[in-house]
Parts: sequence; C-alpha cells; structure tokens
Amino acid sequence: MTERAPLSRKLSAIAESATLKVDAKAKALKAEGKNVISYAAGEPDFATPQFIVDAAAEALADPASYRYTPAPGLPALREAIAAKTLRDSGLEVSPSQVIVTNGGKQSVYQAFQAVVNPGDEVLLPAPYWTTYPEAIRLADGTPVEVFAGADQEYKVTVEQLEAARTPRTTALVFVSPSNPTGSVYTAEETKAIGEWALEHGIWIISDEIYQNLTYEGVKATSIVEAVPEVAGQTILVNGVAKTYAMTGWRVGWMVGPADAIKIAGNLQSHLTSNVNNVAQKAAIAALNGPQDEAEQMRQAFDRRRQLIVSELSKIDGLVVPNPLGAFYVYPDVQGLLGRTWGGVTPTTSLELADLILDQAEVAVVPGEAFGPSGYIRMSYALGDDQLLEGVQRLQRLFSSSSSSSSSSS
Repeated sequence: MTERAPLSRKLSAIAESATLKVDAKAKALKAEGKNVISYAAGEPDFATPQFIVDAAAEALADPASYRYTPAPGLPALREAIAAKTLRDSGLEVSPSQVIVTNGGKQSVYQAFQAVVNPGDEVLLPAPYWTTYPEAIRLADGTPVEVFAGADQEYKVTVEQLEAARTPRTTALVFVSPSNPTGSVYTAEETKAIGEWALEHGIWIISDEIYQNLTYEGVKATSIVEAVPEVAGQTILVNGVAKTYAMTGWRVGWMVGPADAIKIAGNLQSHLTSNVNNVAQKAAIAALNGPQDEAEQMRQAFDRRRQLIVSELSKIDGLVVPNPLGAFYVYPDVQGLLGRTWGGVTPTTSLELADLILDQAEVAVVPGEAFGPSGYIRMSYALGDDQLLEGVQRLQRLFSSSSSSSSSSS
C-alpha cells in the first residue's frame, strides 16, 4: 500500500497562538479547581454594551439577515467604517475601499496576502503580536525582526528600520498602540516612519485595533494622518473587538488603496464570503451609536493601568515602562532571571512564566511569544480585585526574602 501523501509543509510550520495557548492552560487549571488568575488573554472583561446587543436582537428578527450579503460587507457598515476612518485616522476613503472581515486577524492575513510575494521581506518591529510573523510566512514572505527594548519604550527608530532594509524589503508592520507593549508612537515618530516608508516605496500594514484606547491625554496618530501621501501604500486594520468589548462577535475590517482592496476582496469571496450579518448589524450600532460606555471602559482600563504599573514597580528586578495605550503592560524581567525562587532558577522568561504559574497560580505570557526572551506580557483587562490579587502574589513570590543566590547568576 502506498504511504499517505504528507500534510502541508507550510501549515505544519505554523505555531499555535502563544497567547491563546497560555490562556487555555490557565482555564484548564481553573477547571481543575485551581485558583488561577490569568493576565494572558487580550480580552475586555466587560459585557458588550446593551444597545449593541439590542441591535443584534433586532437583526435576528429580520429575514434579510439569514441570507448571503455582499462579501466585502454590508453597505451600511462599510459606510460607518469609512466615517470612523475619517474621524479617528484622518483619512477620507470611499466605502468601496473597506472590506469587513471575521475579526482583525482575517484582515491581517489578507493584508499580507495582498502585498507580499514569495521571497519578500517584511520589517516586523519587536516585540510584536504573535500572529504577525505567522501571517507573513503564510504569504510566503520572510519576517525581519527589528527589536526595541524597554530603554526605547519598545519603539523602533527610522535608523533601525533603515539598517534592516534590503532590496527585498516590501512591507513594514506598524502598530500604535502596541500589542504586546502598550507603547504609543508620538506624532513626530509616526511621521518620520511614514516619510521613510514613502521614500522607499514600502507598503505599511498599520494595525489600529487599539487606537481608541489611549491614556494621559495621548492620541494615537494614524500614520496616514501624519503622512497623507503614504495612504496609497498603506492598509489599515481595525475592528470593534477591543473598544466595544466585542471580541467574540468577530467583526474587523481593512481599509486601503482600491487596487489592494480589490484583490483582497477577491480572496475573501473564496475564503469566507460575508461576515455574519447579525454581528455586522451589531457593529453598525457600535460605530454609529453613543460612545459613553466605550469611554467608561477606557477610563476603567486607565485606572487598572495605573494600579498595575504602580504595584509591579514595587518588585525589585522588574523594569516597568509606562504603557500609554491598549491594555497591556510589558515588564522587563531580566533582573529576576538567574536567581532562585522556591527552589527553581529560571534563565528565560519562558521558564519564569512556568514558575509563576506553578508557584503563584498566575498566568502571564512569556516574551518568547513576541520576540526576544526577558519580558512578560500582562493584560490588565480583568476585574480590579483579581488584578490586584495577582500582582500581590507576584510581590510575595519575588520578595527579596524568598530569593537565594544561584551559581548561574
């Protein structure tokens, strides 16, 4: 008998999402009765605002919701997204330049499929969201990491990007506010990067999913607002998940030049067709309706942000840059490595995350998921009491009295 043909080499090389993997492990331990506090998932703990749910309920009663609709999205939603893009990103676009996708992840995937050819290099500032390099590889591109540490507030410079550029560089990933770090590029930094990309004809994939979650009076300046001329080579990715606590509704979108959107739309027509109509109508309500509850959630995130930064900063050995966007903090934990805690001496942030889960029953995502080792990501999109309790567990675990010297330090 002939041996079965092999599975796809391309898909076999794709790693599971590290953030979802850690979150699943934490949930499994909870199911076993463990009192695990998880900072792993980037998911608001709030309920979706009721007026959005009501719009979905109304859509359920409309037989039109049960049918196929245009693959790029409902016209009313594409119009609402175009209006939001002008309002928040400073870019005027036609609704025909919008594709509604099954969450932001599908937009990320389709954006790379649209602009990357086999052998192309994509500059990927690190730390990066775990999906980007896999989506680049699925487009037969090569991710080229450009790392910026805590000393740079995790923000890359034009000089670093230029040093990494080669004749094969065709695209750049730009994310502000950032997942996993919460960093926000200033208007001046954004303009410098946009002008550099424009000069070299480089595509920009700009993920703006957290653009409405900023703090301390900071504005997330869109790269197409900072450099309007770069809009012809930029795809914006966004969605309702984070701002409106709608992660499970799976509504995202991509906005870009007509030619790029056309071929991405052709792909979507074969890949998924239209997004769930009930969820699309809920998204219309979210974008067009009152923004009071979204603002209340943002204020709650801000309060939690200040609390977690203050409390983590009390741990000797942690460096905690102040995040000005999203809902993550990204401490540098290198000062905790090579020291013995509860009989264990971690030498990487992956080992440290395992130690934290085992000894403190706290789930964090190690830096290896987002780039170099030596860091952990903690989401503060969880209840205030749990947030504080989890950090206090870390304070007890890493108190100076619980450390002992190690020959590896």
